[in-house]
Amino acid sequence: MELEVYWTQFAQDKLKEIYDYYEIKASKKTALNLINGIIDQTIGLGNNPNIGQKEELLLNRPEEFRYLVFKNYLLD
Repeated sequence: MELEVYWTQFAQDKLKEIYDYYEIKASKKTALNLINGIIDQTIGLGNNPNIGQKEELLLNRPEEFRYLVFKNYLLD
């Protein structure tokens, strides 16, 4: 079963902030590698929905919400 992964505007904005921060503090290459790693993790969650841990705060919802951790970022 494939899961549809949604990127909210908030998530897109945060991804841009992460990129901007690492571009200044490290390098463009580091920023791009980090962003690509985050995106790749979400693709993996879409293809294998059970690899993510269930979000306990949302267990009462009809949909199932899962999340992953990539480096020091929570992907939910």
